Amino acid sequence: MLACDTREAWAQFLEFVKNRCTPTAFGNWFAPIRIVEASAEEITLEVPNIFVQEYLLSNYKKDLVAFLPTLPNGEPAIKFSVASPVKKAPAASAAPTPVAEERPSEESSGLYEIKLNTNYRFSSFIEGGNNQFVKSAAVGVASRPGVSYNPLFIHGGVGLGKTHILHSIGHHIKENHKKLRVQCITTEGFINDLVDHLRKKSVDRMKRFYRSDVDVLLVDDIQFLQNRLNFEEEFCNTFETLINQNKQIVITSDKPPAQLKLSKRVIDRMEWGLVVHMGMPELETRVAILQHKAELKGLSIPNEVAFFIAEHIQSNVRQLEGAINRLSAHCRLLNVAITQEMVERTLKEMLVTAPREKITVEQVLKSVAAIFQVSINDLKGSSRLKDVAIARQVAMYLAKEYVKDSLITLGLYFRKTHSTILHACKAIEKKIGADEQLTRMIQMVRRNLETA
Repeated sequence: MLACDTREAWAQFLEFVKNRCTPTAFGNWFAPIRIVEASAEEITLEVPNIFVQEYLLSNYKKDLVAFLPTLPNGEPAIKFSVASPVKKAPAASAAPTPVAEERPSEESSGLYEIKLNTNYRFSSFIEGGNNQFVKSAAVGVASRPGVSYNPLFIHGGVGLGKTHILHSIGHHIKENHKKLRVQCITTEGFINDLVDHLRKKSVDRMKRFYRSDVDVLLVDDIQFLQNRLNFEEEFCNTFETLINQNKQIVITSDKPPAQLKLSKRVIDRMEWGLVVHMGMPELETRVAILQHKAELKGLSIPNEVAFFIAEHIQSNVRQLEGAINRLSAHCRLLNVAITQEMVERTLKEMLVTAPREKITVEQVLKSVAAIFQVSINDLKGSSRLKDVAIARQVAMYLAKEYVKDSLITLGLYFRKTHSTILHACKAIEKKIGADEQLTRMIQMVRRNLETA
């Protein structure tokens, strides 16, 4: 490969990237990069700062290897040099220009700010057993920002309502604490904001805004901070500054802090306050969500049909909302009523995710016994040994989730009363998320059951 070929290969790489990212991302991350030197063996690139170098290698290493020369170990043959800041000297003839006092402007803060969704309020959030504690904690934070739980860390799977709760907190504070400045942003937005200010050499302005002019910081999807060490450092410094000033921070994530690939310093900071888990709503709550969404669309769904949909769509709340949107369109365009037959036909692709075979209590007992290394007799017995007692509670918890029998019927399998089953379920709900090892073991049992 000749030097000119290497330059051409870099140009082809940029064209490849340009077609796969937004214009803003390309302008922030790739446009400022310059070729310093190129040979058949390697290329030297000038980057505006270390953040751009890290982003390039973290996110595009495989593509760089495909386009550019490589080292014997398979790494891209790239050398980096960080550009020195250029200071412009004032013109000799120019009179000193008075500098206006720098205040936080829309430019310094609003480039990546999320506008709060008007539909996401506490009043429209359907409360159930798996999210009741999350909502209570969120209301407490919104009522007394910086006092109740700081930071509040909410984690759970995709589409379960974390963003709804986050925006609800923002709305409540704006309406009841009008003097407080609320900033809601995604983690990607925070990173892009930092890069944009680095490019404009105005990082101090951004730091002043986040650390002095924000009273409540709402951060969505913190998992996107993983493997971005320099950005993580900047976020952590901002985090500590706000906490030390009793400024409220609320963070959402798809995993609890301990399971994120972040530094111990950042994880410790996130666990300072209250960590809460948002689980998938149980059947009755999913039915209530469906009915609520249908009301907003002006639809009337018979109770038995709502239960049918809720039983067959279990992955997340967004799918339930998507189902209502699709049914609404069919009803209006074809002028038909909602029946189970119509639902099966209209939502055919969405209902495929439902389990083909009903999971039994015996399957739950077998899977729990295998993962927790206890016997099925132990799970049905009365041993008070800690390991056995927790495994038994997990079996009861999963049996209630997967087997659609009453608590009294489930109690017969375990030779226990329905109140014991209910107590076990509540105990495990509290432990999920807080106990990392237990959470992983429960996930393993779920996978066994769902792939059997």
